[in-house]
Amino acid sequence: MLLLSLSVSAQFVQKPLPYAYNALEPYVDATTMEIHYSKHHAGYVKNLNDALKGTAEEKTNLEQLFSKISILPVAVRNNAGGHYNHEMFWSILTPEKNTKPSADLLKAITDQFGSLENLKQKLNQTALSRFGSGWVWLCVSKGNKLEISSTANQDNPLMDDVQNKGVPVLCIDIWEHAYYLKYQNKRADYLSAIWNVINWNEVSARYHSALIK
Repeated sequence: MLLLSLSVSAQFVQKPLPYAYNALEPYVDATTMEIHYSKHHAGYVKNLNDALKGTAEEKTNLEQLFSKISILPVAVRNNAGGHYNHEMFWSILTPEKNTKPSADLLKAITDQFGSLENLKQKLNQTALSRFGSGWVWLCVSKGNKLEISSTANQDNPLMDDVQNKGVPVLCIDIWEHAYYLKYQNKRADYLSAIWNVINWNEVSARYHSALIK
């Protein structure tokens, strides 16, 4: 399985945001996007580099960190997860209108969930059932099956000790800082809106790369 967006540098660097802060409006407001990217995500990158400096893992990439995250300090876990999760999140959002899953991905979704709308509903329900901060994921798991899961805080399905493991192809940030300025405590409204800016081209590419041939 190919893991995308994993740095091989000892010094992790935040990638440029692939669109303007206001590009996803009205679904994601410019102020939230700017704070989320330039403060929250940037903080995870800085703190990850600080946590790894001078340690045996200083030249370890994210894939290697996640494979043994259960024995690493909590600062590495939280910040490595925060960096990877946000890099992926930015990549699967787009201002481009009406992107669609590839034929292969749509077939897999339909076979497993009945329809794309059913998938969205199940992902939203999973996100709403997460108490507190975290993420909701669509992953390719064993047997090339699609699986929906949720993780707390900045955990993700690549970590060695999470309950539901797999290669993520879609994620949604459900920390309050991702939506509170615009949606306040209305997580359901945020989840409904975010589907308008999902980059199905990127999700499809990740799905095809994650399949075990």
